[in-house]
Amino acid sequence: MQRLMRLQVLWGIRKSYHGFHPAPWYLCCRSLSGAGTLRWNDYDRPKEFNFASDVLDYWTQMEQEGKRGPKPALWWVNNQGDEVKWSFREMTDLSRRAANVFTQTCGLQQGDRLALILPRVPEWWLVVIGCIRAGIIFMPGTTQMKAKDILYRLQVSKAQGIMTTDTLAPEVDSLVSECPALKTKLLVSDHSRHGWLDFRSLIKSASPDHTCIKSKTLDPMAIFFTSGTTGLPKMAKHSHGLALRSSLPSCRKFLQLKTSDVLWCISDPGWILAVLGCLFEPWTSGSTLFIHHLPQFDPKVIQQTLFKYPITRCLAAPAVYRMILQQISTSLRFPALEDCITGGEALLPEEQEEWRRRTGVLLYEVYGQSETGISCGTLRGMKIKPGSMGISIPPFDIQIIDEKGNILPLNTEGNIGIRIKPTKPMGLFMCYEDNPVKTAEVECGDFYNTGDRATMDEEGYIWFLGRNDDIINSSGYRIGPAEVENALAEHPAVAESAVVSSPDPIRKEVVKAFIVLTPEFLSRDRDQLTQELQQHVKSVTAPYKYPRKVEFVPELPKTITGKIKRSELRKKEFGQM
Repeated sequence: MQRLMRLQVLWGIRKSYHGFHPAPWYLCCRSLSGAGTLRWNDYDRPKEFNFASDVLDYWTQMEQEGKRGPKPALWWVNNQGDEVKWSFREMTDLSRRAANVFTQTCGLQQGDRLALILPRVPEWWLVVIGCIRAGIIFMPGTTQMKAKDILYRLQVSKAQGIMTTDTLAPEVDSLVSECPALKTKLLVSDHSRHGWLDFRSLIKSASPDHTCIKSKTLDPMAIFFTSGTTGLPKMAKHSHGLALRSSLPSCRKFLQLKTSDVLWCISDPGWILAVLGCLFEPWTSGSTLFIHHLPQFDPKVIQQTLFKYPITRCLAAPAVYRMILQQISTSLRFPALEDCITGGEALLPEEQEEWRRRTGVLLYEVYGQSETGISCGTLRGMKIKPGSMGISIPPFDIQIIDEKGNILPLNTEGNIGIRIKPTKPMGLFMCYEDNPVKTAEVECGDFYNTGDRATMDEEGYIWFLGRNDDIINSSGYRIGPAEVENALAEHPAVAESAVVSSPDPIRKEVVKAFIVLTPEFLSRDRDQLTQELQQHVKSVTAPYKYPRKVEFVPELPKTITGKIKRSELRKKEFGQM
């Protein structure tokens, strides 16, 4: 209750808006559709762009002129019954205050870096927009990080500031002496802590008068650390063009959001998907962003929330939909839900069809990376091909390429490449910061090589096979781990699996599956179960793909973002030779 009362004081701030500037030419000169969506050309490259002043403040102006309905910009709830509703006007006010806190109180300057390690709390949105206003490069991170993860990120980025909660503050204090660049520590908490600035108190007392920087579209805006599946995480640096891309017509066709929509993006705030799905995408369209604090992924809470609130669109990882399906025994009909979107890991075609059959709602799949944002997907209204990631979304031109950057024929396995020459498309990362060698490694002829393997069919649909490093070459057969893992997932004994190559004296490499069993099969004879699973894979996919080796494990090694560390499993296998 104390927390709620303090935040009510903060969230109740309503001041006059000083120095409000009209929308720039590339907003004013393009008409609004009936849904209120902003229009650009796919290949527009304005010299200057800033999401805070050019988009967020635009919708504030629409609210002031009575041209946008009464729905909030941000609608936040938690399990305790607390609820926050901020309009675009309040977001403008509070994010200007945040910008002043960073520049005036903390002494951060344009180009400085702020590590942002927060759960799904309203302050996260104030910080991101405040950083964009002030030209401070924000670096999101998941709260699942441990001290060594935080230390690595602070040291390699030379961050001048960090913001987190009292849960992680002791970890930061234990390593701050090893981070000479760090000069500001901001705390989001009900309690004070020695050596930390109280962000909530500072926001309350800060001035709402702030002039947004005139950022160039290609100025740096954010750094996202890659997942680290094949080594230490790299710093993928993005420009303001990442935010601009959400306004391009082809990208607007992806979700086709309206001002009346309520979008719930269930993404960890440390991932690039949160910045896209929980900020740029909905607010570019003037839609309502719905957020549940959701400390843990509880399928019952997610299910109840979809029933209770007028959520029209839901964006989440396949595991979320999978967990809901496991919880329900009959069909469900969520009252307001129109369709769902998923990405981040392989989605089984069977799961996609079961979701549609049980809920009556279509489930669209997308694909992207920390370096690219959402680069391809099945757009709303398009034909869904179960198992496919959809088509490339302009201005990205995606092709399947070989190791030299040559475009391969249709239905041929190769690397997913995004054309970067003669012009790098808006929204693609700038570089791996301070790592020119790694940046050069992913430039492949005229393309950025994603390192992911796939094929493309005659209609341009892309079919994911796995990471380049993950592909298994056994007796001349090339096998993608996702194919085998999908087959295994259809068996009721398999809760989770990871497939890697394993050394073999005859075939050089064979398929090995590490399997986490479901509770019902823990007591089963392992040799018998191994044979049963091998036979199952042979029956549902090409027989040469079956796992010749099987190891049952209590859990799989994962990165802090939840991705399986196949490289660690491979090292284990080849270290045994």
